[in-house]
Amino acid sequence: MELKQLYEFVTVVKEGTISGAARKLNLSQPPLSAQMKQLEKEFGCLLFERGPRKIVLTEAGRLLYERAVTMLELADVTRKELIDCRDGVTGTLRLGVVSSVGSSLLPEWMKGFHEQNPAIRFELFEANTYQLLEQLHTNLLELAIVRTPFEAENLASFPIRRETLLAVGDARYFAETDCLADGIRLAQLARLPLILYRRWEKPLSEAAAQDGLTLTCFCLNNDARTTARLADCGLGVGVIPASSRSFLQNPRTEVHSIRDERLSSCILAAHGKTARLSTVARLFLSYLQTQAEADCSYSSSFSP
Repeated sequence: MELKQLYEFVTVVKEGTISGAARKLNLSQPPLSAQMKQLEKEFGCLLFERGPRKIVLTEAGRLLYERAVTMLELADVTRKELIDCRDGVTGTLRLGVVSSVGSSLLPEWMKGFHEQNPAIRFELFEANTYQLLEQLHTNLLELAIVRTPFEAENLASFPIRRETLLAVGDARYFAETDCLADGIRLAQLARLPLILYRRWEKPLSEAAAQDGLTLTCFCLNNDARTTARLADCGLGVGVIPASSRSFLQNPRTEVHSIRDERLSSCILAAHGKTARLSTVARLFLSYLQTQAEADCSYSSSFSP
């Protein structure tokens, strides 16, 4: 099994037919068909069945496709890292980032870094924290900017910024709670219809349970931007990190800090403990550390 065969197999799957893949690869169809049969012979199982319009992967074929995509991506990463070793501070950084940071803080960080290192390019991969951690474990990413809370082993990380959580929503919700000028307490928040993205459901619910409270969740979703938009529409009270405040578009939406030491979020830069970081990755890490040290919310004592 060679990378060339895997690339051809992945192309067949993506195109849906061997004839379509042959056109894509600029090959004639018979040799490509022979290559696919050779793969099946090598593994001793069918990889796909030929349907009336397109191929259908077998269970073995789906497994090979997933592994082949990963192997091809790793080969590409390795090639780029070797070029990086040869050329010094040119190259591409494969950086994962959670959406709440990618749409708020990251653009300014990238701008400052780019001014210092104009020859370095970026490949961004936006996903949730756990998806990014998995991509770090499989070496598809060199670095990821993620948020606590999470549990992960074999990772090194340092805090860039610690943030409070915000309760955001129409004024009528907060008028009923008598929340103070310095923020809203969990007991007051528990009386409101909440809009949460899923990673905050467990920490909030656990903190509420410790206080003998039960939260009322109106809507669960997967993104801070969705939470902010629904809160802007007056559908409930959203809970978002402080840096996601920029997602709010309705000037009438009120913003209140949640006053509870158990409820905060730290933005971290993470990488594999044993991973060999490229020059590009080390430069970006150093830049982020400089930004963290300049940020008054930075806490060197934080330990995720």
